[in-house]
Amino acid sequence: MVLSIPRSDNLFSDVGIIGPTTPLRLEAAAKLAFPDGSMKVAGLRREIARGRLAYEVIANKHYVTLNDIEEMRKLCRVPVKDRASISVLRAERMGQSYEIQSGSCSTEARKSPQELLQLRISQRLQRKQSNSSQTI
Repeated sequence: MVLSIPRSDNLFSDVGIIGPTTPLRLEAAAKLAFPDGSMKVAGLRREIARGRLAYEVIANKHYVTLNDIEEMRKLCRVPVKDRASISVLRAERMGQSYEIQSGSCSTEARKSPQELLQLRISQRLQRKQSNSSQTI
């Protein structure tokens, strides 16, 4: 990627062509890499302090390249999470598996609250019977 910068801009003086490995002062790099003005010098300095933006110090001045900024953006990228229903999230939290049914609705395969209550009662009764048989 090679950018041609108009010479009338005082920020870039007589450079003319800026490539991906051209060392740029932080102000120039911020203006080139974020033309909407959303990133300022302070933001680039914070990313340097966090260790996400590689930089060079030449004559006590900080320089970065457009490649460095691209690498920083990769490090800052947030991965997309899979969408899941509340039922799936709740089942994962409780350590249970939850099969997603194909089709528009997966509520048909779930048990009613009454069936779940009967299942819990029968499980408790089985535990009580097994506990009482072990104490005899």
